[in-house]
Amino acid sequence: MDTSNQLEELSFTVSGRVARPSAEVYEAVADPVRLSKYFTTGGAHGRLEAGAEVTWDFHDFPGAFPVTVLEADPPRRIVIQWGGSETTTEKGTTTATFEFEPLDGDTRTLVTITEASWKPTAAGAKNAFGNCAGWSGMLAALKVWLEHGINLRDGFYQ
Repeated sequence: MDTSNQLEELSFTVSGRVARPSAEVYEAVADPVRLSKYFTTGGAHGRLEAGAEVTWDFHDFPGAFPVTVLEADPPRRIVIQWGGSETTTEKGTTTATFEFEPLDGDTRTLVTITEASWKPTAAGAKNAFGNCAGWSGMLAALKVWLEHGINLRDGFYQ
């Protein structure tokens, strides 16, 4: 039996462009006060700095989520780890990597989020697809908040 094409894990990458300089976009993710304005509607506690343990809370998904910051390289990259189910790690976590690429003389920023990984099971796929939708929503909320001052999540999920 040929297993060379067998799927071993699930991961995804989403990206979007924000019409703001990369340092400003980076800070909108790293700074808990700013992050709480458009994404962590129940509050973010702790700055995303390497080695930090922070919490994210959402009004629409109650309960604080612990987040471990593995890397923080302003204004280019943040790597976090947080809990999940049906993941490929023994600890039951996934790793999300945020990359901030300056575009057009740093007047715009390409934000790319990659998260990995889940088991290639029905439950793993459900969780991966859910997080993919969540990060896509986060990117849209980040863009509209930074460019227009609107909280896209307000009332969106409830």
